Amino acid sequence: MSANGSDDTSPLAHRVPDLGAMELLLAVARHGSLGRAARDLGITQPAASSRVRSMERLLGVALVDRSPRGSRLTAEGVLVTDWARRVVEAAEAFDAGAQALRGRRDSRLRVAASMTIAEYLLPGWLIALRAERPGTAVSLSAGNSAVVAEQLLGDEADLGFVEGLGVPAGLDSAVIGHDRLVVVAAPSHPWARRRQPLAPAELAATPLILREHGSGTRQVLDAALAAHGGLADPLIELSSTTAVKASVVSGAGPSVLSELALGEELAARRLVRVPVEGVRLRRDLRAVWRRGPLPAGPARTLLSLTQATGSAGG
Repeated sequence: MSANGSDDTSPLAHRVPDLGAMELLLAVARHGSLGRAARDLGITQPAASSRVRSMERLLGVALVDRSPRGSRLTAEGVLVTDWARRVVEAAEAFDAGAQALRGRRDSRLRVAASMTIAEYLLPGWLIALRAERPGTAVSLSAGNSAVVAEQLLGDEADLGFVEGLGVPAGLDSAVIGHDRLVVVAAPSHPWARRRQPLAPAELAATPLILREHGSGTRQVLDAALAAHGGLADPLIELSSTTAVKASVVSGAGPSVLSELALGEELAARRLVRVPVEGVRLRRDLRAVWRRGPLPAGPARTLLSLTQATGSAGG
C-alpha cells in the first residue's frame, strides 16, 4: 500500500492519470488558466475542474493553485507536468505509428480467388473498389479453391474467394452468392439432340472433360454424383475453365461448368445446355479469410461490395 492509500499491485491504468487528464495539465501550464485550458481542449470549465480534482485525488498531491487571477501549477504540479509531457509525446509517436500502419494496410490489397470468380465476378467488384478506394493497389492471384486456402493460411493473401462445398480448415467465411453447374456439349455431340434429361447415373458413367482435383467445380460434381457410382475417369483433365470450354467447343466431349462462365458460348450456340434431373448441381460462393475477426481496410470494403452487388445463380 502506498502513502496515498493506493494499492501498488493494482493495474497501472488504475494508478496513472489517463491521457486526457495529462493533456489538460499541459494546457493549464501553457495558458496559466483552467478556463482557457478547457476551451483549448473543447471541454467545459466545470469538467476541467473535475478532471483536475480527480487527478489530484489519484496522485495524492495538489497540482494546481486556483485564484481569481488564474491558475498556476504547484511545485508538485510542475514535476508531474514534466512527466506528463513525456507520456503525451510517447502517445503522439504511438498514434503516428498506428496511422502509418493503417496507411500501409490501406495502400494494398492481396486477393486470391478460384478461377470462375476471378474470371467472371472479380473484375466488376474491383472496378467498384477502385471507385471507393482509388489509392489502393490490388494484386490478384487466381487458382483453385485449395490454392486459395493455402495462400490465405500462408499470409500471401488478405481476402479470398472460393466455390467449393465448404470452408477450408483454418478459415472463416461469408456466403456472397450462389452458382449453378451446367452440363454442356458441342452442338455436334449426341447429347445436344437429346429430348429426355440425362439421368445422374449416365452422367456419372460418362468420361467428361473436367477441371482438376482441388477446384470448386470438381468438388461439387464429385459430391453430387457420389451416390450414383461416382465420376468416371476424366476424358481430359484441365486446370482452367477457358481450356475446358475450348475443348468442349472443339467436340472433344461434354463437360460440367459454372453457369457464370457459359453466357457467351450458350448465346452463340457454340455450346448447348444438356438438361439433367435427379442431381443437385448448385453451390455457394464464399469470401474467406484467416480465422478471426472480419478483415479490415480495403478487404472489408471489397467484402461489402460483393455482398451489395450479389452474384449469379440462384
